[in-house]
Amino acid sequence: MARFLFVVLPVVSHLSAPLAIAQALEDAGHEVAWCGPRSDLRPLIGPDATLHPTGKRWYRPDGESGMASVRSLWEGHVLPANRFIRDAADRAVADCRPDVVVADQYALAGALAAYRHGVPWATVCVGTLELTPPTDGMPGFAGFVRAQLDRVWAMADLPVDEHLDLRFSPYLTIGLTGPALTGPAPLPPRCVLTGPALGRRPHAPAFDWDAWDPGRRHLLVTVGTMAEHLAGDFYRRMIAATAPLADRLQVILTAGPQLVPDPPAHVLVAPRVPVLELMPRLDALVSHGGLGTVSEALAHGVPVVVAPIRHDHPTVARQVARAGAGVEVSFRSATPAELTVALTAVLDDPTYRANARRVGDSFAAAGGAATAAAHLAELAAAPPGRPGTHRPLSNAHGGTSLT
Repeated sequence: MARFLFVVLPVVSHLSAPLAIAQALEDAGHEVAWCGPRSDLRPLIGPDATLHPTGKRWYRPDGESGMASVRSLWEGHVLPANRFIRDAADRAVADCRPDVVVADQYALAGALAAYRHGVPWATVCVGTLELTPPTDGMPGFAGFVRAQLDRVWAMADLPVDEHLDLRFSPYLTIGLTGPALTGPAPLPPRCVLTGPALGRRPHAPAFDWDAWDPGRRHLLVTVGTMAEHLAGDFYRRMIAATAPLADRLQVILTAGPQLVPDPPAHVLVAPRVPVLELMPRLDALVSHGGLGTVSEALAHGVPVVVAPIRHDHPTVARQVARAGAGVEVSFRSATPAELTVALTAVLDDPTYRANARRVGDSFAAAGGAATAAAHLAELAAAPPGRPGTHRPLSNAHGGTSLT
């Protein structure tokens, strides 16, 4: 049995995959502890799980896009969040004495605490912005991020290690995607692609199944948990776009009632839905391009219309389109008529669903949470060594080979 400490940030979309990986570790007999916000984690991990609380701070939503959104992400969210959890993460590593720290890619304080205490750590990439960084449209991306990483070292009172990129563990980086999406993009050293990590979601919301119309096809429309404040106009256009299809299509739209106060009869509105329960029943998904929801859809063979907003969303949109598993539309300017054309394409052209199933099959072969857990267990069992010098992890459990 090995002991693992998961260090996470208070972002709902970043919790499902670590939870699934932790469940796989526990199912294999390992011990798991957590470091993160009590309010977010306790409903997910249960009353008996070990939790080292960090507290929680709220950060101002923003509406930036392109490189401006990257600056806002780092300066308005990543840096303040890591400054806030720095001491709690360090105490958690010292008190828990884990065999391996498992850190969200943006929970850099967890990686630094492991580094300080000489504990191996693994990075979990729940998105693609850093894993397959943009090659166009974001001039200065690499230099800006490098400068922010230097600031993270400074806030931890540690000298910069020029050989270490804190975004990627020198022991193991887990990417929750696969080559069917990333294509030939170069990956960081010691990276394994496992596909999405899907597991039990004990706090999934209820759903009004009595309102589900079995005589129509079904479309889920969501922009995730961090961009709803930007989605009012997009939702209005989407409702108009689905009106011509209302006799054969039922729409499930995730939004607060204030955004869609009077939905038409073919639209069901709910602030949250049990996504994994819905996915096998869906005919298509409309998403902002968050990797989590998009990969969950593709894992179930559901084609996607992607309306990217910021960060890695444009990259995910291009990857989906390149794989032939969906189409990209403009979040800010697509007209209802253009959205109707996109929806009709993914609903009626069987090629999109066939390609979505192909991507989903590749995810299943990669192994998801079980593969991630097996690599983590192998890291815990590896002989001690300096980063990059211990024996390579095998690829016996699926996924993309480590380099």
